Amino acid sequence: MMFRSVALAIVSLLPAAALAYPGGTPGFQTDAAPFCAGCHSSRSVEVLAGAPGDMATKQLVENKHLAVVEAGSKGYEKLSEADRKTLADHIRALDAATTVTMEAPGSVKAGETFTATVKVTGGSGPVVGVGLVDAAHRWQARPAASAGWAVVGEPSIVGADGAAQTDWLHRRPEASGRNLSYVNVSVASDASKQEWGAATVTFTLRAPASGGTVPLAAVLWYGTEKGTPLGYTEDPIRGKSILGGYTGGSGRVLFSDVASIEVQ
Repeated sequence: MMFRSVALAIVSLLPAAALAYPGGTPGFQTDAAPFCAGCHSSRSVEVLAGAPGDMATKQLVENKHLAVVEAGSKGYEKLSEADRKTLADHIRALDAATTVTMEAPGSVKAGETFTATVKVTGGSGPVVGVGLVDAAHRWQARPAASAGWAVVGEPSIVGADGAAQTDWLHRRPEASGRNLSYVNVSVASDASKQEWGAATVTFTLRAPASGGTVPLAAVLWYGTEKGTPLGYTEDPIRGKSILGGYTGGSGRVLFSDVASIEVQ
C-alpha cells in the first residue's frame, strides 16, 4: 500500500502532459513490458495464469472497468444512467473490434535476419502501444530480446492512411539506436460511429545464435474511453481527460497468439 500511495502521490505532482498512459508514452522511447500496465484491464484470465486467489478475475474488463461505469461511481456519476449504459455498450463494441496479430516465419536459421509484422485494429486514440514479447502474460512477459531475439533496425510504423509514422520514434536520438521492440502508434477509433483504427508495425529481427524453439508474441496496449464521445471531458489545458481517471481500468493489454519459432 505504501508503494502505491507514493506512486500516486508522485503522479499527482506531474504536469498534465506527463500523465502519459491514457495518451501513450510520449516521453518514453525505450523497450517496455506489459507488467507496467497495472491500471489496465484484461479481456481473459489466461493472460494472468497462476495469479493467486481471485486476482485474475478481478482484472477482467467486466469487473475492473465496466462494473464501475454501470454503477456510476469513481467519476462516472457525471453521466446519466442512460449515458452510462451507452458508454458501456460503446466500450464493449470497441473491445470486440480491437485485435492484434503477428506474422512471422515458422523457422529461421541461427543468426538470420527476418521481419515480424504486427497488425492492429481498433483501440482508441490518440495512440496505442505495440511491442514484441516472449509470452502472452501480463505479469511475466519480457521484451523479445530476453528470449534471444535482437531488433536490428528501426521499426516501420504505417497508419490506416498508408503514411509512415516516425515522430514518436525519432524523439530518441539516432546515436542511441532506434531498434526498439516497443513503439507508440497513432490510431483513431469512434465506437459511436463504428469506425475503427488500423495500423501495421514491422520489426526487423535477428535470430538467436543457437538453435532451439524460441517464443515470440505481439502485445497491444490500448485505451477505450477516448474512443467514444461519452468517455472523456475536454478543456484547453489538459485536453481530453478520461472519465475513469489514470487508474480507472479503462486501458487494456491484449496479446497475439504466441509463435514458437524453430531456430535451426
